[in-house]
Amino acid sequence: MPVRTRVTVPLEFADGYRTTAEVITFTGLADGKEHLALALGDVSGAGVPLVRMHSECMTGDVFGSQRCDCGPQLREAVERIATTGGYLLYLRQEGRGIGLYAKLDAYALQDLGMDTYEANRALGHADDERDYTAAAQMLSTLGATAVDLLTNNPDKSRQLRDLGVEVREVRPTGVHTSAANVRYLQAKIAHTQHTIDLASVS
Repeated sequence: MPVRTRVTVPLEFADGYRTTAEVITFTGLADGKEHLALALGDVSGAGVPLVRMHSECMTGDVFGSQRCDCGPQLREAVERIATTGGYLLYLRQEGRGIGLYAKLDAYALQDLGMDTYEANRALGHADDERDYTAAAQMLSTLGATAVDLLTNNPDKSRQLRDLGVEVREVRPTGVHTSAANVRYLQAKIAHTQHTIDLASVS
């Protein structure tokens, strides 16, 4: 897949952390969506780049919702990748692939007592509908045939390996809890075996 655009963007987060990203767009990705790669730090000197596949979360990334841990994971990932050199792939797969409106519908069901996965199923969706084919295409275009992957989700490393990307090492993200997201994090551990050590923050 050819690179479409490269542009330098200065970043600043709410806590004052600043860095610079080279934002890269692509032509002809498998799902036709407008995914982004942010090159952070010294990518060429990193050897095996550190990569985070971060699925878009408007509620968490933009509005600071406390119902998930997406915003803090994004902030953490940018700094860790900038320190070591690598890529943050910002993937347009809101709500584990079901979309923003359906995610908010699922929130309403969670308010009635369902967990995040039960709510997805009640709406006729799978637990997780994300597909990382486009992410593998992006990494191939960037020359990243082997990566260190920043994630707590074993499905991400499994899919990447199945798509021909060598995942040399999986590094967990931090544990970002709030009063509103503990049940959500517990569900991710129970249903999809996320490696989140809630005991370390209890």
